[in-house]
Amino acid sequence: MSNVIYLTKEGYEKLTSELEELKSTERQKIAAAIAEAREKGDLSENAEYKAAKDEQGMLELKINQLETKLAVAKILDTSNIDTSKVTLLTTVTIKNLAGNKNLTYTLVPEAEADLKAKKIASNSPVGKGLIGKKIGEIAEVETPRGIIKFEIVNITI
Repeated sequence: MSNVIYLTKEGYEKLTSELEELKSTERQKIAAAIAEAREKGDLSENAEYKAAKDEQGMLELKINQLETKLAVAKILDTSNIDTSKVTLLTTVTIKNLAGNKNLTYTLVPEAEADLKAKKIASNSPVGKGLIGKKIGEIAEVETPRGIIKFEIVNITI
């Protein structure tokens, strides 16, 4: 079996609903496309049929991947998170010491990272640099442009 994948409750529910959508709606659409292409005659020279079968194969692969992910998923419990230091699922406000600008991010499992939503992966360079730090401590994060220093300003859930 594969390694455990950590997800928030919301992340787990999102994957579950995506899986249901693929199994119900998308499977039906592809089955209809295959049936329509089949009606057009000789299958050995039917490009529409081949494309629909390829699409079906890709869909089944994605369904299998989601099922595997959900089978090894562990839902993280936010009720007992320690906010005295930066950990997975904490929301941390940091000050970039070079630019003197405050930024707020939530550290999430890699599968749920979304920079637009201010969610960074705990195993990203910034996430790794912040994990374990307490308010007032300085985190040094190595980036392609060099080391950036962040001061931990606040930690919440």
